Amino acid sequence: MWRKVRISLAGVCVAGVCAVPTSAASAPVAVKTVAAVQTVKAAKPYCARYKCIALTFDDGPWPYTPALLDTLKKHKAKATFFLLGRKVANRPELTQRIVREGHEIGNHTWNHPDLTKLPDEEVLSELTSTSDVIYETIGRKPEIMRPPNGATNARISGLTAQLGLPQILWTGSTLDWQARNTKVIAARTLKLAKRDGVILLHDIVPETVKAMPGVLSKLEKQHYKFVTLTTLLQGRTLRGGEIYPPRGK
Repeated sequence: MWRKVRISLAGVCVAGVCAVPTSAASAPVAVKTVAAVQTVKAAKPYCARYKCIALTFDDGPWPYTPALLDTLKKHKAKATFFLLGRKVANRPELTQRIVREGHEIGNHTWNHPDLTKLPDEEVLSELTSTSDVIYETIGRKPEIMRPPNGATNARISGLTAQLGLPQILWTGSTLDWQARNTKVIAARTLKLAKRDGVILLHDIVPETVKAMPGVLSKLEKQHYKFVTLTTLLQGRTLRGGEIYPPRGK
């Protein structure tokens, strides 16, 4: 009799989960073993397990953006869009679509000025007005910004720190706004691609939008995963004013 009771209470463990009865009349209760819990805790971030790349698009939203979104959706790709405040104000529905389809939005100022040439109050106005209109449009403020043309310095870093906005630059720029050639833009994007890379593109350039289907297809064959900037960071939180990717000395 005692032997039967001991076997009943021991329960059964399969794949790290044990079914332990609380009494002879009750149903078994699933309990995770220590080994199973440790396995969950040890799971690596997505981009530690996969070959990730962040495609970023500046200066929208624009009439070409919907076609780009269609392409990204077809390839199950996520991207980061650094938007101008004045364009968000003019195209709120398109801004909402970007977020609804799982992409990330960043602050790219209101009018795209060289921030290093503006006085402090104008820099703050460019950024806060853009964050405000994005909040009014999608219900939350952007958590990252990109200085137009990558123009920043210690003063701009201090001002963006006040606003809690990290500065996102890039590991490679396609210079697509100069090229205006689909084949050239595609070739440059493929050449710049690397694991954990941050590629600068523009959805206001029609040739860039036309190049993306072929680019995504080729990068997929190289086993890239297209992710937002936040996913690429693998859980790391950037400080306000911090520059990422960091510039070389």
